[in-house]
Amino acid sequence: MARGWRAACRRAALGLAALAAGLIAVLAPPAPAEEVRLKDLVEVQGVRGNDLLGYGLVVGLNGTGDGLRNSPFTEEIMANILERLGVNVSGEAFKSKNAAAVLVTATLPPFARAGGRIDVTVSAIGDARSLLGGTLIMTPLNAADGQIYAVAQGPVVAGGAEASGEAAKVALGVPTSGTIPGGARIEREVPFAFTGMSVLRLALRDPDFTTAARIEQAINTAFGRPVAAMTDPGTVTVDVARARMASPAALVAGIEGLRVDPDERARVVVDHRSGTIVMGEDVRIGRVAVAQGNLSLRVAEAPVALQPNPFAPGETVVLPRSTAEVTEAPGTGLAELGGGSSLADVVAGLNALGVAPRDMIDILMAIDAAGALHAELTVR
Repeated sequence: MARGWRAACRRAALGLAALAAGLIAVLAPPAPAEEVRLKDLVEVQGVRGNDLLGYGLVVGLNGTGDGLRNSPFTEEIMANILERLGVNVSGEAFKSKNAAAVLVTATLPPFARAGGRIDVTVSAIGDARSLLGGTLIMTPLNAADGQIYAVAQGPVVAGGAEASGEAAKVALGVPTSGTIPGGARIEREVPFAFTGMSVLRLALRDPDFTTAARIEQAINTAFGRPVAAMTDPGTVTVDVARARMASPAALVAGIEGLRVDPDERARVVVDHRSGTIVMGEDVRIGRVAVAQGNLSLRVAEAPVALQPNPFAPGETVVLPRSTAEVTEAPGTGLAELGGGSSLADVVAGLNALGVAPRDMIDILMAIDAAGALHAELTVR
């Protein structure tokens, strides 16, 4: 009697605990959405950088520069630089391997002012083996309009290394490319009338209708009146006059900190070279069955040497003997993924098959070809 009473009490306690857990699950607020700052989602149209390019010479290399016979342009630029410095080198034959012709690239950021410094990248264009320890000679950097906007000079910081011997050579990284932090000084500014803009156009880095609508709503809610309007999935316009801000710059500073929950398309990105697979959480797989098998081919050589008897005339003969076999690993069977499977279901199902990353890429491509992958597949 007492034992039955204790069992009934335990059942009642478990029932109350389950009821309380259910009420907590119903009344608990949903997990907050992952919100991102507006400045990380959009760019102001017209506010952009400009690419710069120059052709220069790196000197001071320890015998790892261009071979002047194979790179005549290096000899030409060396002669031009020395002649500008007052050194007559006409008719001279250069044999030094301590210099290398390079291309210098940089990006002029928006609103950069004269006298500021920017980083540059230096890359060899001849047969130089390394730029380690080299110094870039003063090199003008031109934009697409042909005007000089910066001048670069300074020691090259290369991230690679090279060592060679009589019959072997090893290289770590790319020693023929390097950078010069703050190596270019800005000489000319790019004119841009930002203060005269009456309408700001916010360009989404990842165009999406839902994200653009949420940005419009967030800006209008912050100002309490309709100042923003979505024109297309990649553009949201903001009226500067309606915003009643002191300047367009103040308007951008006031809205770039707003939090927006961006909506993204389901996407799968695969890289065949490295075997990397990246899948979003919204990826879904339709009902499909996946099977994986391993086919291996093995060829072995076991030559047999036949020798004549002792003191008997004849020569030793080597007879070839090869064995070839084709085997297939035991099949792992069909792994069936139900309709609407999530990312976790997909990964668990493919891992259950013992699938390697590169094989998983082929399986995902086959699933997409079968029409069962409900996501955008990007192959690199």
